[in-house]
Amino acid sequence: MKVYTKTGDKGTTALFGGTRVPKHHIRIDSYGTVDELNSYVGLIRDQEINPLYQQSLIKIQDDLFTLGAILATPKEKEVLKNGKMRLNIPLIEDSHIEFLEREIDQMDSLLPAMTHFVLPGGHTTVSYCHIARCVCRRAERLAVELNESEPIDLRTIQYLNRLSDYLFVLARKLSFDLKAQEVKWIPRKEE
Repeated sequence: MKVYTKTGDKGTTALFGGTRVPKHHIRIDSYGTVDELNSYVGLIRDQEINPLYQQSLIKIQDDLFTLGAILATPKEKEVLKNGKMRLNIPLIEDSHIEFLEREIDQMDSLLPAMTHFVLPGGHTTVSYCHIARCVCRRAERLAVELNESEPIDLRTIQYLNRLSDYLFVLARKLSFDLKAQEVKWIPRKEE
């Protein structure tokens, strides 16, 4: 497979199924942001963290490739057959969302109760989690926008919503594990 094809040199790209669209199309922005998110998740995984979290992040990266493929496939090109998309790519299922929820609950059970918002930071690895969380929220907003014009499977949006929660709790858990200070955000009183 050649890395450069020159087919995008005029500002268009092909979706799964062959439809060509401008590179600024909402569908391209959606799956491109998921790709950016996947790269940040990889950055978190490359840190010196608990190998159990690294394994969870590998699963999440796999799910994000699936999610990106779903976003790259226009509705008219989807042909569902035996739970697979036209290009033999699995769907995001409830079990993928439930995995994130179990991971969140497990980590959260080991943390002190949250009483305030926290400022992102405290350790480089924690900051990477917060950056990934913000990119995930952007991916979710773009998926919601795409859904308004071209309906997508709502589990895609649900997955991104839950993943941003997971990344927030992971940031807190890593702060705890790394003994990094969590700085509470306390609104200033007017003087």
